[in-house]
This record gives sequence, C-alpha cells and structure tokens, in this order.
Amino acid sequence: MDEILRTGEKNGTKRHILVDGRGVPLSIVVTGANRHDVTQLKAVLENIVVKRPESEQHLCADKGYQGKPAYLIIHSERYIPHVKQLNEEFQEKKDNPNYKARRWIVEVSHSWFNRFRKILVRFEKLNERYEALLFMAASIIALRKVGFIYE
Repeated sequence: MDEILRTGEKNGTKRHILVDGRGVPLSIVVTGANRHDVTQLKAVLENIVVKRPESEQHLCADKGYQGKPAYLIIHSERYIPHVKQLNEEFQEKKDNPNYKARRWIVEVSHSWFNRFRKILVRFEKLNERYEALLFMAASIIALRKVGFIYE
C-alpha cells in the first residue's frame, strides 16, 4: 500500500483582507491556505475598492509582514508601516493605559465574516462564487457600520 506524503500542503482557503480603522473591509483576496500572508500583500493593497485619501495612511500589521520585501511593498504603495509583535502591544498597553491596540481590528472583521454561515465553511467549488459571497458579506458589514455612524 503506497502512502501519499504531504509536503506542507494545506487544504482550504485563506481570506486576506485590508480594513479601515473601524474594521470595514476595503480589500479582499482569496488564496489557498498554503500561501503565506506576505506573498499576497501587494495584491491586497492594490485591490482596494474605494479611492484612498491623499493624506498620509498608516498600515498596521503583525509580525508576518516584517522584512525587507514587505516594507518595500508597503512603502511603494505610500503607507507608513507599523509592524508589531503581540507582546510589543501588550507592553505598550502596560506602559501607556491610553494606548489603543490596532491588531485586533482585522480579527474582529474576520469574526464578522464568520457570522455569515454560508461563508463560514466553504462549500462553493468555484472561486468566483466564493469571492462573490465574500463581497456581498463585506458590503453588508460596511452598510451596518455606516448605519452606526450616521444614526
């Protein structure tokens, strides 16, 4: 009986998202689960669905985006990088009680996506259909957040 050896391959998909300061999704890229986040950084930054303001923009990211290639991409897209480890944010929170951690905003956005049962577990075989469901969920999330702002 022959065994199939796996060499780091993973089944499934991964959502790479860019959100604003409130957690509203601005860009979504879907790849295989075996792709590292930093390899999709340029695609995520280029697929923003709204026009960016001309003012300076800050990009908060985790340690997965640390390194020269990531910094070159971030600077080429005219962002100011803030790449921190989790323990660095805990330390800053201890030192300055008014410090507001930024890493959790993307996690909250992923949690909002997971509340849509149709996309929590992917059953769609075609990537276009799954992306369409993600974009629809993102538009609902954005509509809900805008409703809170203007009410």
